Amino acid sequence: MSAKALIVLADGFEDVEAVAAIDVLRRGGVEVVTASLSGAREVRSAHGVVMLADASFADVSGEVYNAIVLPGGGEGTQNLKASAELAERLRRQKEDGGLLCAICAAPTVLVEAGVLDEGQHVTCYPTCALDLDRPCAGVPVVADGNVITGQAPGSAVLFALVVLQALTDEKNAAKVARGMVTDVLD
Repeated sequence: MSAKALIVLADGFEDVEAVAAIDVLRRGGVEVVTASLSGAREVRSAHGVVMLADASFADVSGEVYNAIVLPGGGEGTQNLKASAELAERLRRQKEDGGLLCAICAAPTVLVEAGVLDEGQHVTCYPTCALDLDRPCAGVPVVADGNVITGQAPGSAVLFALVVLQALTDEKNAAKVARGMVTDVLD
């Protein structure tokens, strides 16, 4: 049985962060469900690209996922933070021991939902560091326990590969990285 990941898309999501996660995880054999937080299947990115989500968040949030992935983006992150339903789903994911993955500004959503353990290490977009309740590591990706965080659009592929590795294994992630002709895992 393959791993299953939910990627939550809110209007204003950061394009490359969402697409990199979707692409890398699917290349690695993970079943990916994209879900629109607003309920409309069409979701507008931070740069005006309209994506068609697989489903609405409300329709699929009750399913079991090995990982929940939150792309960042300023407006997208604010929309994620505004959702009490998402915060509750993130808390259930933590209770179930599933992965919580967020990149760019989206690690602040994990803070607001109260799903980070005391002392758990994270990274985020540099200007969002003040919105965290903990130090922000100035590195591209941090994996600590059940939480994987990424810094910015420039680290989106590495972030996605680290999520893939956590969901499958190192060999699979390395195979996907080689197929994409990237050496970010070396």
